Amino acid sequence: MVSTAEETRLRSLVQQSDRAHSAGDGARAMQLLFEAQKLVPDHPLVLNTTALRALEAGHPAQAVELLRRAITRDDRDPTLWVNLSAAMRQLDDPEEEARALDQALVLEPRHLRALLEKAALTQRRGNSREAAVIYGNALKTIPAGAKLPPSLRPAIVAATEAVRANADALEKHVGEKVGTLPGAHSPRIEHALEALVGKRAIYHPEPTQLHVPFLPALEFYPREDFPWLEPLEAATPVVREEFERVFAEDQASMQPYIAYPDGVPLDQWRELNRSRRWSAYYLWRDGKPVDANVARCPRTAALLATLPMHDVAGHSPTAFFSILDAGAHIPAHTGVTNSRVIVHLPLVLPGRCRFRVGSTTREWRMGEAWVFDDTIEHEAWNDSAVPRAILIFDIWNPFLALDERTVIQRAIPAVADYYHGIAAGDFTGK
Repeated sequence: MVSTAEETRLRSLVQQSDRAHSAGDGARAMQLLFEAQKLVPDHPLVLNTTALRALEAGHPAQAVELLRRAITRDDRDPTLWVNLSAAMRQLDDPEEEARALDQALVLEPRHLRALLEKAALTQRRGNSREAAVIYGNALKTIPAGAKLPPSLRPAIVAATEAVRANADALEKHVGEKVGTLPGAHSPRIEHALEALVGKRAIYHPEPTQLHVPFLPALEFYPREDFPWLEPLEAATPVVREEFERVFAEDQASMQPYIAYPDGVPLDQWRELNRSRRWSAYYLWRDGKPVDANVARCPRTAALLATLPMHDVAGHSPTAFFSILDAGAHIPAHTGVTNSRVIVHLPLVLPGRCRFRVGSTTREWRMGEAWVFDDTIEHEAWNDSAVPRAILIFDIWNPFLALDERTVIQRAIPAVADYYHGIAAGDFTGK
């Protein structure tokens, strides 16, 4: 029985040995491992470390013997089974390699290294489709933004390439079966099929405040739903002229679009908070006209007054010139409510300006406005060397009936009234 003090000392010695080994100090690493072996020679940690050094030195049979001894003492550690599989691979024994990997996955079904190794073994055995499925499962276990050890990077690259190649082959196979059918090329069926074969994701609305269920979750709305888009686009020169004047003369009125107070979790907004890299010149804000700015842009204001603006007292409409600085990136985020949708009218496009909503990425084009659901994850890039500018405003979701709009016009201010004077943030707590 190993005492707590011995266990602590043992783990410290092994960790120091590993660090010395990683630093290329083989003599020091071996000395520390010898000390650990003298302390508790049959401890699974000591046996595992000794086995790994033997494996690196090209002695897989010795590593197998050491790992089997370790497993006899602790057969619930998946890492021991994964290391045993690596030794069996060097011995060119795929059956035992597979058995060790399967045992590791019984103990920990989401063990990343075990999944990657099992997929690689399956691929070597000629089962590329099954390997792609296992590789896909491995990639799904990696949390967004996770920092992986460099030793895993080649396997991650191999997994990504195998999954992509399989998706291409599956897409071709499905296309041969459905390509001649009349409905195969409708936008939603194309999206469904691309998602089916793993080549495109499906995003859902995630409002930070009011979510109206059962509304269509459209990334970009069909142009034909908005007959006023063409007259809006035709007015681009007028709107641009007013923007260019205020951009040149009214810089003091340009405000950072992201402006959180101290003490608020910033998450993805840390770099843009209180930054002029993404700035706004407001015409309407929180349901009220910014009188001085409206007076500077009378023709733009008159144009907006003809449109079905999302009007909720104290909250909307919002309309502003959005200026994204050279090289700036607006990180992925979602809007407050799907009772509205958002319109973009490009005004200054220096090129290399992209916009993603859900699984669809587009480039803005002069003279082309679009309507999108901002409660679906979206982000923007200005990869050019000069600022990009667009007019942004919100309108009612066209799928809401007039009486439903009336309820929303009462409900949202009622919640704000309930929290009056309290800095509650998003009132759903999301």
